[in-house]
Amino acid sequence: MNGRPVGAGGLTPGSGPSRLRAFVAAFVNGPSYPAAAADRRTVNVLGLELPLRATTALVVVMLVLLFDFTRTAIPREVQDIGRAAQAVRYQAFERTILFGLVPALVIVLAFRDRLGGYGLGLGDWRWGAGLAVLGCAVMTPIVISLGSTDEFRAYYSISSAPVDYLVVTHLLDLIPAEFVIRGFLMFTLIRAIGPVGVVVALLPFVFAHLGKPEIELFSTVVGGSVFGWLNWRTGSIWWSSLGHVYILTLVVAVAGTAQG
Repeated sequence: MNGRPVGAGGLTPGSGPSRLRAFVAAFVNGPSYPAAAADRRTVNVLGLELPLRATTALVVVMLVLLFDFTRTAIPREVQDIGRAAQAVRYQAFERTILFGLVPALVIVLAFRDRLGGYGLGLGDWRWGAGLAVLGCAVMTPIVISLGSTDEFRAYYSISSAPVDYLVVTHLLDLIPAEFVIRGFLMFTLIRAIGPVGVVVALLPFVFAHLGKPEIELFSTVVGGSVFGWLNWRTGSIWWSSLGHVYILTLVVAVAGTAQG
C-alpha cells in the first residue's frame, strides 16, 4: 500500500487534525515552576505554619495597595484635581515606586532571588507577542464601543490627553502594577501553592478596580484571568503589561474624543 505512514488514530503525520492537536498542546503547555527550598520554608506564627515567601508577598501586596488607595504620598493639590491627566501621571510615578521598586527590593534583599524568576524576563516571547497582538485585535472594537458609552465618558474623559502622554503615563502605571500582582505575587504563590496562585492573584487585581465603571469592574474577572494565564504560560509580565497599556490608552482616548 502506498502513501505516508499512518499515525495514531489513523491520521497521517502532518495532517490537519494532527497539526491542530499539536498546536493546542503547545498552546496550553506552560513552563513548570518547581519550588526551591526557600519557597518551601515556613514560619510558625501562633501555631500557624505559614510559607514564608508567600506570606511575605501577600502582606507586601496588601500594604502597597492600601498605601496607594489612601493616596498618602500624593500632595493635596494633586489630589484636588482628581483624575485629571496630570494627577494620573503623578500617581503613575508613585506606583512605579510602590508597585515596582518595593517588590523588587523584597525579591533581591529579603528573598535573595533573581528578578527574572518573577516575570521580568521575556519568557516565551513568540507566544507572548502573538497572543498579545491577537488579544489587542479582539479587544479593539469592544473597547471602542465601551469607551463611547456615557458611563465610560463620565469616568475617563477627565483623564484625556494626547496619546503619547497617555502611553507614557500608562507604561509608568501598568508595568509596575502587572509586576506586583502577576509577577511578584503570582509567581511566588505558584511556587508555594501551585496553579491556584493564578486565581489568588486575581483577587487584589479585581478589588483594585473598585469605583470604576460597573462593566469594567466585572470584566476584570475575565481580563485578570486571561492576563494571569498569559503570564503563567509565557513566564513573563511584559505581554500582559503591553496589552493592558494598549487597552487603557485606547479607552481613555476614545472616551475623551467622544466627550469632546
